[in-house]
Order: sequence, then C-alpha cells, then structure tokens
Amino acid sequence: MIVAAVSAASAPLLDDPLQQISLLGAVLQLSVYALMQIGRLQTQSYPYQLANVIGSLLMTVVASVNKEVGFILLEGVWCITSAIGLGRLVRSRAAQI
Repeated sequence: MIVAAVSAASAPLLDDPLQQISLLGAVLQLSVYALMQIGRLQTQSYPYQLANVIGSLLMTVVASVNKEVGFILLEGVWCITSAIGLGRLVRSRAAQI
C-alpha cells in the first residue's frame, strides 16, 4: 500500500525532463561509487572517471536551471575534479604507449 502510494506520487515527477536528467546523473555517480566500494571498479579507470564527469555535469546543469547554489557548488566541483582525474588518466595512458 505504501509502495503504491509512493509510486503514484512520484510518477508525475518522472515525466519532468529535468527530473529524468537528475536521476540519470545520480544513478551514474552512485553506481560507480558503489562498484568502487565493493572492489569491482578502480578509481583510476575510464568507466569510473567518465561516469563521474557525465553524472556530475548532468547534476550541475539541473542545479543551475533550478538555481540551487549549494548543489551547483557541490556538483560543479565534483565535475571539475573528476575531469582532472580523467585528464590525468588519459595522459598517463598516452605516456605508456
């Protein structure tokens, strides 16, 4: 009964494109974090870094549209640091070739 009520209440939210983008960004970030925590994914891997860059970029865009300054700061910094990590990974892999 509670699940049906929650599901019915959240259905209109998922029709909103911003909510869909936000959900995708959160799923990307959380899934690679969980995989890293259980030892299935290394932080110095392309999937980890790319998912963090894309997920945090999506969340930054949504936060910017909604003018949520705290989330803009959080996700913007997350995106920048993930992009730096991705850049270092690309450079180190290129230097090995």
